[in-house]
Amino acid sequence: MARSKEFEESEVLHKAMHLFWEQGYEKTSMADLVEHMGIHRRSLYDTFGDKHALYMQAMNRYAQITNTTLEHGVKRSETAREAIQFIFDLMIEGMDNGPAGCLYVNAAVELGLRDNEANAITTEGFIQAEQMLAKIIQQGQEAGEFVSSRNADELAESLHNALIGIRVWKRATPDMDKLRRIAKLSMEILDR
Repeated sequence: MARSKEFEESEVLHKAMHLFWEQGYEKTSMADLVEHMGIHRRSLYDTFGDKHALYMQAMNRYAQITNTTLEHGVKRSETAREAIQFIFDLMIEGMDNGPAGCLYVNAAVELGLRDNEANAITTEGFIQAEQMLAKIIQQGQEAGEFVSSRNADELAESLHNALIGIRVWKRATPDMDKLRRIAKLSMEILDR
């Protein structure tokens, strides 16, 4: 008779996501994962596969959480400027009571072009972020909120670059005032 699982998959995947987010892929060992997730090694392999497969699932979990948080915040915003401010605030303040920074940015920096699967996930996430920003910017331009006559896609690339920088700085400094100054100055591009 097969044993039933003694853990909730979603909960232990969430724990793995946090550990990878905090330590990175290379630094996180299988022993770390087993201990942090609170499951047996065999259960980890049977449920999630190897470390790399678990990492990919953790990245997908992170995307779901991030996208849901962003979508809700943007929808609640009354103006395009408020929506973009919400995004910057979220990147500065953090989310999901998680570690500083961003799992996607960490993965892109750590694994970059060495891991095609991780690179594909982060690249797709970055493209989606830029598309979301471009849509918000275009709406703001059409409503007369933003005076910039620049192309919305180019403005989105610039703002996304600033958001990535903020997420990197977030891991390196506790200086929230600095991060807010960067956000404020970055958003001024919408008024030029």
